[in-house]
Parts: sequence; C-alpha cells; structure tokens
Amino acid sequence: MLTVKQLAQKCGVSVRTLHHYDAIGLLRPAKTTEAGYRLYDEAALERLYLILLFRELGFRLRDIRGILDAPDFDRNRVLEQQIALLERKQRHLEYITNMARLVKLMGVNNLEFEGFDVNKIDDYTEQAKTLYGKTDAYREFEQKAKSRTKAQSDTVNGQVMEFFVRLGQLKNQSPDSEAVQNWVRQLQAFFTENYYTCTPEILMSLGQMYAGGGAMTENIDAAGGEGTGAFAREAIVCYCQK
Repeated sequence: MLTVKQLAQKCGVSVRTLHHYDAIGLLRPAKTTEAGYRLYDEAALERLYLILLFRELGFRLRDIRGILDAPDFDRNRVLEQQIALLERKQRHLEYITNMARLVKLMGVNNLEFEGFDVNKIDDYTEQAKTLYGKTDAYREFEQKAKSRTKAQSDTVNGQVMEFFVRLGQLKNQSPDSEAVQNWVRQLQAFFTENYYTCTPEILMSLGQMYAGGGAMTENIDAAGGEGTGAFAREAIVCYCQK
C-alpha cells in the first residue's frame, strides 16, 4: 500500500491532484485508515497510470472517468488505443521537430512543404525565393535551377519520385543492406547535384520528415507502397550513423 504522498512522488503528480481525483470519483483510495490517511493499492496505481496517459492525450477528466468506469471497460483494448494515439502524436512531434531542424540548417523562418508532389515543385520554388532567398542553400538551389529548361526541371522533379518507387522494391531487404544503403547514397548525391548540398544533418532531417506523416509521407507511400516513407527513414538513419 502507498500513502497519498508516496503515490504522488512515484507518479509525478501533486498530493492536491490526488485529493481532487478522489473528490470527483476518478481515483478512489483502496482504503482509508482510522486516522483518515488514504492508502492506494496496485489496482489504484494502474488506474492512475491510465488516467495520466489519457490526460497526456488531452482527454477531459470527466471523459476519462466515463471510459474507466464503463461496464465494458477492456484494459488491454484501452492500452492498445492509447499506444496508437501516442505513436501518432510522436510521429507528429518528430515531423515538427525535423521541420524546425531544416529551418535552422537552411535559414527558413516559415516553411510549408507538402511533400514531393511534382506538380507542387514550382510553387515550392516560388515560396523558397521569399522564405530563404538569402541563404547559401537557396542561392545554390536557384543557380542550379536557372541552368535548366522547364522540361529539364520537370524531368529532375520526376526523378525524385522514381527514387521512392525504387525504394519500394527494396523494402523486403534490411535497411542497412548494401542495396538499400546504396539507394541512400544515390539519393544524397542526387539532391546535392540537382538542388543543394545535402549534408548529413539535412539528409537525416529529410529522412525523419519522410516518415512524419501528412502529405509528404502519403505521396512517398503512393509511389513506393505503404511504409516506404518509414523505411526511407530507417535506411537514412543507418547510413548517417555509419
């Protein structure tokens, strides 16, 4: 049995919070001593764990109580749902984090990029002129773009998606296999040759974004099959860690 103070310390919440949970019927102590001390058993500890997970996901306390007290409450099903929601939140945070890394590396203050849709490359180029036109990365990008005709630019942009079509055919292999690592090497060289110098830092951030969800991941998965974006990230991580 844990006292309210011990439970608070163990789970990183305040004693006042636990008192409030008791008052609203969300988390009752297993027993109360004659002196009025609340004591919590293992079942209460597990319930508090579920409460904290739901709270992290933004659920209201009354909704949490309704879920946990429902007659058909299934602990394992609830945990599976929480894991799925937390993984989705994690992917979103990874995407935002790596967008910020690219902003830092390339000098962009406000970038909106919706994947490698070939039809949007020209729009992205126009945005780039405003967003980071004074950076070395953009100057290199612009110089290379000016040397190409419209037809040549369309060809180069289309080749980006061909990379992910090829990667989709390699998904049955390990991400650190020679064939897959050669794909990463060629991708990095392609970006450096046709767009801007693709440093390991930028390559790593791009890899995280490929699996970060949203239009970029959807576009890549449409080209190479479901899971291609996530596989690209794994392959790039292996490559950059060598």
